[in-house]
Amino acid sequence: MGTTVVRKAAWLVEYDRATKTQRYRRDVDIAFDERGIRAIGAVAEKGEREIDGTSLMVMPGLINVHAHCATASAGKGVIEELGNLNLYGTGLYDSKAPFRITADGYPASEVNALCELMLSGVTTVVDAPFRGFEGWIDIMARSGMRGVIAPAFASATWFSSTGNVLEYKWDEKEGLRQFEAALKIIDAAEKHPSGRLSGMLYPAQVDTCTPELIKESYALAKRTGRVWQTHASQSLAEFQEVTRRHGLTPIQWLASLGVLGPESSVGHAIFIDRNSWTRWHTDRDLAILAETGTSVCHCPTPFMRYGHAMETVGDYLAAGVNMGLGTDCHPHDLVMEMGWAATLGRVMARRHDRITTGQIFDMATRGGARLLKRDDIGGLAVGMKSDLVLVDLNEPAMRPARDPLRSLIYSCGSRAIRDVFIAGMQVVANRKVLTLDHAAALAEIERIQRKVLATAGERWRDKTKTADELAPLSLPLA
Repeated sequence: MGTTVVRKAAWLVEYDRATKTQRYRRDVDIAFDERGIRAIGAVAEKGEREIDGTSLMVMPGLINVHAHCATASAGKGVIEELGNLNLYGTGLYDSKAPFRITADGYPASEVNALCELMLSGVTTVVDAPFRGFEGWIDIMARSGMRGVIAPAFASATWFSSTGNVLEYKWDEKEGLRQFEAALKIIDAAEKHPSGRLSGMLYPAQVDTCTPELIKESYALAKRTGRVWQTHASQSLAEFQEVTRRHGLTPIQWLASLGVLGPESSVGHAIFIDRNSWTRWHTDRDLAILAETGTSVCHCPTPFMRYGHAMETVGDYLAAGVNMGLGTDCHPHDLVMEMGWAATLGRVMARRHDRITTGQIFDMATRGGARLLKRDDIGGLAVGMKSDLVLVDLNEPAMRPARDPLRSLIYSCGSRAIRDVFIAGMQVVANRKVLTLDHAAALAEIERIQRKVLATAGERWRDKTKTADELAPLSLPLA
C-alpha cells in the first residue's frame, strides 16, 4: 500500500500530544500509509491515492472497549423490552435466557457485529464472547480491525429458577479449564501475522468467579503486560449478592483482592455505592476507581432498556475516573452510543452542562486508548496508527456542519460515516464493508434467529410459553 493523501479536509480532529487534547483544524491535508500517519498540514508530496476532502471531516477511528460480538446479533427485535421486575428490571438472568443464540450462530453474529462496528467508525474493539469458537481469530483478522481478543472464563453460571432469586451453579474446575483455554486463544491471537490482534484477561463477572481465579488472572495480566477486565456493578441483584457475601460493594471487594489498577477496567460500574438504587452506607467507590487508575467501560444503551442509568457519567469524569465507551450488545453503533451517553448523562445529572460533547468524544477515542494502555491509537497525530474515519459533510442531516461532531452525534448518526481506514488499509468504502461478507452474515443470522425463536419456550422455566408470548411484537398481528 502506498501513501494516501486527503486534500483540504474541511475539518480534521487532531490530537495534540503535548497537551493530550484533541482539537479541530480546518482546510488541512493528512497523509498516511500502513506505517502510520506521515503528515498533517500542507502536504507537498503526491500520494499514490488522492482524496478530495473539501466535503469531509477526518476523525480518528473509534474504540469500542466492551462488546460481545458473537452472541449479540440475533437479539434484534426480540430483547429490547425484556426484563424482570422481580429482579429490579434486569433481563440478564432469566428473561433473555430463552433467546440466547446457539453456538452455530456465533460466526455469522461475529461477522455482522464487526461490520456494523466498522460502519459506525469503530477501528478497535474489545471482543469478549462467553466462549471461544472455531474461526473467531480468522474472522477478526479478515475484518481488518484491531481486535482485543478477550475470551471470558468463570467459575459459575447464573440463573433464576423462580424469577425472584438470583442463583449460581458453581464448578471451580470448569473455571480453571476455561481460563487455560482462554490463554491458548489469546496466545494464538497475539501470534497472528496481521499484527493487529492482542489479548485481554477476562474473568467474566465479579459474582461468578472465585477470588482465586480473579487474583490469578490479574497477576498474569500484570506479569505479562496485558490488560484485564471484568463485569462489576452491572445490576442491583449482583450488588446485593456481593454485599451479602462480603459486606463490601463489588468495587470495594475487587479493591480488597488487589486487582484494581491502571491495567484494569470494569464493565458498566453503574450500581456503585453512591447510586440512589443501592442505598449503601459508604461513598468510596468512585474514589477507589480514580485512585487506583481503574477504567470504566460505559455502555448506556443495553441498560437504559431496563430503566437503568449511570448516576452520572459526568460525576465519574469529575472524580478522575478514566472512561471508555462500549456497545455491549446490539446495536453495534458507537456513534449512537455517544449520543445516548451524552443525553442520559445530562438527564441523570438534571443539568445540561455536566457532560460535554468533547468529553464524550474523548471517551470513544482517547479514553479507550488509555484503557488499553496505548498511545498510538484513538487520535490523529504524526506517528500514530493510521486508523481514521472520513465523515461525509454533504449528508443532509450533517448540514449545516458548523460543529461537525455535534451534527454527527446528535443529528445524523453513523450514516454519515463514508470511509474507514485501519492501519492504512481501507475497510469501508462509500458505506460498504470491503473485508467481510455482510449480506451473507445477515441471511445466516435471520436463519439462526428463526431457529432460536422456534424453541425459545422450551428454555423458559415452566416451558408453558411461546416466543411470541415471552417477547410479543410491538403491535398485534392482524
